[in-house]
Amino acid sequence: MEDNTNTPEKDENTFEDPIKKALNEPAFPSVPEASVNPTPPVQPSSFGAPRIDLSLLNSKVGTARNEIGKYLIGQHEMVDLLLIGLFCGGHVLLEGVPGIAKTLTAKVLSKTLSVDFSRIQFTPDLMPSDIIGTSVYNLKSGEFSFKKGPIFTNIALIDEINRAPAKTQAALFEVMEERQITYDGIQYKLDFPFLVIATQNPIEQEGTYRLPEAQLDRFMFKVNLHYPTLSEEKEILIRFRNNHEADLDKIQSLFSKSELKTIQESIELVKLEDSLVTYIAEITHETRSHGKLYLGGSPRASLSMMKASKAIAAMRGRDFVIPDDVQYVAFHVLNHRIILTPEAEMEGMDASVVIQEIIQKVEVPR
Repeated sequence: MEDNTNTPEKDENTFEDPIKKALNEPAFPSVPEASVNPTPPVQPSSFGAPRIDLSLLNSKVGTARNEIGKYLIGQHEMVDLLLIGLFCGGHVLLEGVPGIAKTLTAKVLSKTLSVDFSRIQFTPDLMPSDIIGTSVYNLKSGEFSFKKGPIFTNIALIDEINRAPAKTQAALFEVMEERQITYDGIQYKLDFPFLVIATQNPIEQEGTYRLPEAQLDRFMFKVNLHYPTLSEEKEILIRFRNNHEADLDKIQSLFSKSELKTIQESIELVKLEDSLVTYIAEITHETRSHGKLYLGGSPRASLSMMKASKAIAAMRGRDFVIPDDVQYVAFHVLNHRIILTPEAEMEGMDASVVIQEIIQKVEVPR
């Protein structure tokens, strides 16, 4: 069957005006509206800014430095390392001779936090139950109840930690790593945040005990403190010439628990490239094969180096880590974890020299 539909044919003699045709047709072919994906304009003010909101962290760090600086002269590196430990949830060990404001610094930092604080003075006769708590018999109920010790707090200042024997120091193993105490088969969790700031005198001082390696490894940093310079000591005398005691009650509380949690979450988002992950692992691995080291860094050292690198990068206003951040924290993370061989000690070598050799040996990622 043939189709009888008549299709009109175009007359070849019909003249079509090219000018009229050009005016009627669009200059560009039409694009369906749904397929258009406009690019938002770039704001000039946000160019190069961190992709993570670090405004809270940076403002709090600046205020904390100024507040601590009212009571402490010098020791800027120690203040930054204490703040890093606070932001990473890592414990800090301060070592130095008596009288250089180790305890004062820890107390001033604790005053800047709106959290609970306790101070424990370690002595040779201190018992583990004096730290974690003990069972107390209740005459009315006829039952024993657990009475929590001073370690159940947010910021625990342990003064002269190496004055107590090993059995007392061992009582801190569980609470420092797992943030809990197990007593009589029952686990007692500690509240957020929990930070131990311990002070100790050098081992050369009389009446001290060497901390076990397992306990040292639980400290993120060991900060070695030195005497102030001549200009700093003059400034100390001038500041306290007419007022010999520091009034710590005037210290402003800067960090709440929620703000500290927000800062920690921001630091966790700081970018760490795979090449820097390898760089951190190679530094720690080199401590285990170095000829002058009897004991190298543990995997906990690598984790501490990674967390601290992200924290110092954020404190410097960046949302990414660079090799300088890793090198800055490497010494403070490793100096209390490595043990020199007897031959290296007889040569008078120091741990800082070995760590510097390792940092120079490991290739820096580009």
